[in-house]
Amino acid sequence: MNNAYSLKRVALGGSCALAIALSAGTAAAQEVDPNATWVLGTTDQPTTYDPAGAYDLPSWNIMWNVYSFLMRIPPGETTPVLDAAKSCEWSAETKYKCVLKEGITFTNGQELTAEDVKFSFERMIEMDKPAGPSSLFSPIQSISTPDEYTVVFDLKQHNATWPYVLTTGAGAIVPKGVYPADELQPSDEIVGSGHYKLAAYKPNVQTVLEENEDYYGDPARNQRVIIQYFSNSSSLKLAIQQGNVDVAYRKLTPTDVQSLREMAKDQPFRLVEGKGTAIRYLVFNLDLEPGQQQAVRQAAAYLMDREAVAQNVYNGTVEPLYSMIPAGLKGHTDAFKSIYGVGTNAEKAKQVLSEAGIETPVELQLWYTPTHYGDSSADEYAEIQRAFETDDIFDVTLKSTEWARYVEAATTDQYPAFQMGWFPDFPDADNYTAPFYGSETSWLNTHYENARVDELIGKQRAAEDSEARVEAFEEIQQIAAEEVPIIPVFQAKQIATVGDQMTGVSDTLDASYIFRYWLVGKTQ
Repeated sequence: MNNAYSLKRVALGGSCALAIALSAGTAAAQEVDPNATWVLGTTDQPTTYDPAGAYDLPSWNIMWNVYSFLMRIPPGETTPVLDAAKSCEWSAETKYKCVLKEGITFTNGQELTAEDVKFSFERMIEMDKPAGPSSLFSPIQSISTPDEYTVVFDLKQHNATWPYVLTTGAGAIVPKGVYPADELQPSDEIVGSGHYKLAAYKPNVQTVLEENEDYYGDPARNQRVIIQYFSNSSSLKLAIQQGNVDVAYRKLTPTDVQSLREMAKDQPFRLVEGKGTAIRYLVFNLDLEPGQQQAVRQAAAYLMDREAVAQNVYNGTVEPLYSMIPAGLKGHTDAFKSIYGVGTNAEKAKQVLSEAGIETPVELQLWYTPTHYGDSSADEYAEIQRAFETDDIFDVTLKSTEWARYVEAATTDQYPAFQMGWFPDFPDADNYTAPFYGSETSWLNTHYENARVDELIGKQRAAEDSEARVEAFEEIQQIAAEEVPIIPVFQAKQIATVGDQMTGVSDTLDASYIFRYWLVGKTQ
C-alpha cells in the first residue's frame, strides 16, 4: 500500500497545550472539531504492525485502532463485547462459534469474511514467531468455516478465557491474499478494517493514522492521529512544555513526572493517574547457568529489594509486587512475601546457597533493555545489582541492548537472566499465569515445566465456578514462588498528560491498557 501522507516531524503551535494522564479536561464543554489532527507523544517504540510478530503494547495500541476483531473490551469495562462479529457463543463445550457482520470491508476494498479470520489465526500459529503472541492460541485444536460468515473454533478443552483472547492484539483480522502466509507484512503496508487506516509510518519518528471513512461502527471524534516518537523522557517532557504534543502517554521518568506535577499548577496541562495492572519482573532461563539451579534463583528472591526499587528509582509511582498476578485482580496473593519476606535477606540467601553446595560469589549476567520500559531501567537494574551483590553473594555483570534485538535474544536462550515487563492482554488472573508458567502457553521460553502447574492452568480455564479458579491461582502462585523461574518486582500506575483542548482521554484510561484514539477529541 502506498503512503498517501508524507512523513514529516510535526511542530504544532502553542494552541496545542499538553496534559499528562488521559483525562477529559475543561474542553468538554466546547465543541469538538471532527476534522482535527491531534498529536500523541510517547517514548514507546513499536516492533511491527503485523499481528503475527508483535507482543508489545506500542504495537498492539496501533493494531487496536487499525484492525477489526471478533470481540473488543469496551472503555472502562472488563467483559468482552461484539465487534466484527454479530454473535459469538459456545455451541458445544469446546466449540466457540462466531458469526460475522456482513458488508465489512478492508481499506483495500476486499470484503472481510470467515476465511480471513481463519487465515489470520492459522497464519499466526504456523509462523510461531519467537516475539509474537502465538502462545495465546495454544487452546485451538482446529478452525472451520461452515459458511462465508461463520467461523468455529474447536478448542482442546473448554476455556473460560477464550472470548478475552479474541480481544487481544493477536486476534486482529488481516486480509487473506494480501498478507503473506509465512512472513511478516511490512509495517508501512498494513491493511485493516478498523477505525483508522495507516497513512504513513517511519520507525523511530512517527506513525500517522487517518480516519477510515468506511468503518462499520461509530465514527472517530477526529480525522487524523499522529503518534510522535521521542528518544527519551527528557525530550518528551520538553515537547510537553513547548506545546508540541496534545497528549503525552508513556514513558516519562519519575523525576520528570514529579517536575511536571509542579509545573501543572500554572500551566495548561495536568497529570492524571489511572488504574495500572502493568508489571515488571526478572526472568531466569532454566537451561542456562546459573539459573539452572533452583537455589540460585531462591537466593536472588531473598535478595530482591522491591521497596528500594519503588522508592529510590520510581519515586513511589510504582508498588512492590510479590506475585505475578497484580494486586486488585481476583486470585492475587503475596506468595513471594510469605516465603522470602520484605527487602534483602542476605543470611537466608547465603544459607540456601550453602545448603545446595554452591560457592559465592555466584556469577550472574543480567540483561535489561534501556528505553523500551522507560529511561529508568538502567537505574532499576543498578539497584537490583546492588541488592544482589550484598555480602558478595552475587557478582553481577549488567548488560543491555535495545528492544528489537533484545526481545529476540531473550526468548531464544541467549540471556541467562533478563528484565521483562507485562501489560495485560486482558484483565484476568489467567493472563498473568499461563503466559509465564505453562509449559505449552509460556511465551518466554524459560524451559520451566511443572506438571501440577499445567494441570492447574487447565483446571481454572475449564472451571465455571469462580472460587475454583481462585483456588487454582493461589496454588500456582505458591508453586511459582517456591521454584522461582521468575521474580516479580513491581506493579505500575498509568500516568499521562493532556492539554486543555483535549477531551475524551479519560474515557480510555482503564485496566485494559487499550488507547482508543477514536474517543479523543480536540476542541476548535
